[in-house]
Amino acid sequence: HFCPNFEDTGKRFKSDLREDNSPTVHIIDWNQRLLYKDWGCPEHSFDCFSYISYKYNLDFYGTLIHIDQSFGLGLHTGVARNELVQRREGETRIPQTKRRSKIQVRIRGWNREDAEYWGQFGISKKILTIFDVHPITHYWINEQRFSCNSISYRYRFDCGYKIYRPLERDFKWSSNVGSQCIQGLHGLPDHGECVYLTSSLKDVMCLAVLDCPSIALQSEMLLPNQETIDEMKQRFKEVIVLYDNDFDKTRNAGQEMAEKICRTYGLINLVIPSYYRAKDISDLVRDHGLDEAANVIKREENRDTQYKEESTEREVERS
Repeated sequence: HFCPNFEDTGKRFKSDLREDNSPTVHIIDWNQRLLYKDWGCPEHSFDCFSYISYKYNLDFYGTLIHIDQSFGLGLHTGVARNELVQRREGETRIPQTKRRSKIQVRIRGWNREDAEYWGQFGISKKILTIFDVHPITHYWINEQRFSCNSISYRYRFDCGYKIYRPLERDFKWSSNVGSQCIQGLHGLPDHGECVYLTSSLKDVMCLAVLDCPSIALQSEMLLPNQETIDEMKQRFKEVIVLYDNDFDKTRNAGQEMAEKICRTYGLINLVIPSYYRAKDISDLVRDHGLDEAANVIKREENRDTQYKEESTEREVERS
């Protein structure tokens, strides 16, 4: 499920964790467990949990939650999305047809705590309303009721709901939204100078405050499809990637994916400089203000555009 190039144990395949021009990886049985081994990159030696932890830049707890949500096991919500049935003893378990979880919410009025939380990112009630974000007191997943003991919000998309509980460590997110759903798409103008591909709806809303149209995939680890990029290029003169800069982590997963997207589609990668100590545009606004965030975007955008123009000129000269 998480390793798309894998076909069978012992058969070599290309790594999707790095640039790999030839099959250098295999998964083998080792001490009664499966071991992922990359002979072209010795430090890439994983069991199933450490592979997912590395790939998605998660700690062990986050890895377990990611597996649970991906397979709809319901271990952390108590509600399983996919029920597995055993036809006869000794036979392989087979999944029933996958059903999307039903999410319902009870919306409440806005209060001062909401204003303080979103205000630190420069996001107003007006912006939240435009992007159909509302505070809630309760939510239901497949009829099971959950109370919100801290500020919680409902994101609504054409394809479903997301529940966001920003102050919680556990169960911060619940969702029945598929990976094909693009956040912020309905808020884009028909045409414009540039559009940003960013990491989250919160970042989309921050950029909206800065008059920068943007969209976000459901995960920063997803590669946008060709159709999405083609549509953005038809509607906007420039498509710019603005992903997380995980400067304080061993692996800068956000920038690894940003660079991969830019290589694949020939886009500009705008990186928030590490000296700001802000991993994303939301943190930049919170810690340095809207004006400085606008200056960073303009400065880095000009720098990347100049670099792209100079690269084009060098290519022309070589030709």
